[in-house]
Amino acid sequence: MARTFRRNRQIQALSELNVTNMLDLAFVLLVIFMIATPLIHQEQTIPVQLPIESQRPQAAPDRDTRFVAITVRADGTYLIDADGNRPVTVRDLPGRLLALAATSPGARQPVIRIRADANVPYQQVVTLLDELKKANLDRISFDTQVQTQQAPRRR
Repeated sequence: MARTFRRNRQIQALSELNVTNMLDLAFVLLVIFMIATPLIHQEQTIPVQLPIESQRPQAAPDRDTRFVAITVRADGTYLIDADGNRPVTVRDLPGRLLALAATSPGARQPVIRIRADANVPYQQVVTLLDELKKANLDRISFDTQVQTQQAPRRR
């Protein structure tokens, strides 16, 4: 005579929810945001009043494009974000730019983002452009503020 050893199972609702996977995901996202946030806000901590332009559609840059921001403050100092945003004088600027060009030779050249204060004399921006040209850093963009569209007034 054969005997079966099956238990009669009773169907019960799960009273506990396994949240371990959700907690792991939450902690991974938290770490990603903790690392990414200082990088996003790094260049925005330098107080610069950018020039204003009208709004227009922009083309998205390539994924492999590396950007280096050079800030020209109203007091005439330059800040290169690749150097940790230490002030650079006009005399030290060529050496710093040549060092930046040497770290990324050829086609992997970074795009230089010029963040000039709106009150900076034009000559300082031209001096920076001249030094960039001497260092063979010719991929340049200018950062500006977007002019907000205001509704026309009714009379």
